[in-house]
Amino acid sequence: MHHFHRKNGALCCEDMPLSALAAQYGTPLYVYSARTLRECYRQFAASWSALDPLICFAVKANSNLSVLRTLAKEGAGFDIVSGGELFRALRAGARADRCVFAGVGKTDAEIEFALREGIFALHAESWPELEQINRLALRLKTIAPVAVRVNPNVDAGTHRKITTGTYENKFGIPFEDLPAFYDRAARLAGLRLRGVQMHIGSQITSARPFRAAVKKMLPLALLLKARHGIEYFGLGGGLGIVYDPALESGSPAWWRRQKHPPLTPATYAAAVLPLLRSLGLPVVLEPGRGICGNAGVLLASVVNVKKTARKNFVILDAAMNDLIRPAFYDAYHQIEPLTVRRGKLIRSDVVGPICESGDTFCQARPLPPLSAGDRVAFLSAGAYGFTMSSNYNSRPRAAEILVDGQQVSVARKRETLADLIRGEQ
Repeated sequence: MHHFHRKNGALCCEDMPLSALAAQYGTPLYVYSARTLRECYRQFAASWSALDPLICFAVKANSNLSVLRTLAKEGAGFDIVSGGELFRALRAGARADRCVFAGVGKTDAEIEFALREGIFALHAESWPELEQINRLALRLKTIAPVAVRVNPNVDAGTHRKITTGTYENKFGIPFEDLPAFYDRAARLAGLRLRGVQMHIGSQITSARPFRAAVKKMLPLALLLKARHGIEYFGLGGGLGIVYDPALESGSPAWWRRQKHPPLTPATYAAAVLPLLRSLGLPVVLEPGRGICGNAGVLLASVVNVKKTARKNFVILDAAMNDLIRPAFYDAYHQIEPLTVRRGKLIRSDVVGPICESGDTFCQARPLPPLSAGDRVAFLSAGAYGFTMSSNYNSRPRAAEILVDGQQVSVARKRETLADLIRGEQ
């Protein structure tokens, strides 16, 4: 569900025409819907209420302070993977005791920061990391709450660059090693074994891999509960969204293999909840894309249209530095003109101005006729859009806007040329 729709032919975010926002704030421009963020969070909370969930929004998906504050006001916790993300969450009004800290390469400074702030749990991914956390906790004269991330060796059936739960990936402890690992960790005086956690990938659109991983983990979780008194089971995140409603033939092959439509928070919970009831533990969920993916769009203007004997290139002022997912993952984003354009569809390559052939958003996509000055929206750009943006080719990053009904606020000012060299000598 999202609140981007057409009204009298004009594409709107909630009650605001996107063309008016583009005219006022310029392009490229990220626009987020506060109503969509709240409703998606509430769907997770309601669907999992039977297991007393701690729903930790994955900050890596969208770290804008206005987005985080919107979710913090709903009662969300946060899944963070760096000291910078923890800093952001705290500045947005989050409580550290509702945050979990994941990642394979936490530094001493990041771990100490989290412990001083009272983090809910550190999700450790190796024995050296547990020893590191123990050493720092003893130095700070505190006890570090930890959960070990388990690699259940379950293929999530998603893109190879965003699968995280097989033995080919860098994440977690091998499933078979877990009991001995916890027994060994229990002897470290600076640790409190608070839970156990898994995360098998991102943009997962079938319940099957989730069910397979949970079924595999349940006996071990019961053992750890009995032997070490763990207090929660972490399911990770990974719930997918609809990027291509038509599942067109031009979509990446890995996406076309998925069932359509993908899971909702309710259907995901219905598939997995019955397995978890016997465990008798609260759950920690870490949705990111599932909450914010469809809550944002990227607006861009057509700079020029270049016709060759073989191609119709629609050249935008947005580029791979603004939205890298198509170049990085061959990801699909629906592209919509902000106002209805009549005429025969033209197979077009939509590209940006960066000096890379990879700066391509789509190829041979049937689109209405577009001309210089027209504006378009990339839908479902609320997750892994701005957070993965860069200044490549010395391009200032886009502005971000949050719409809440009739209220529009600047969530991030557009960078200037002076910002590009700030801090340099």
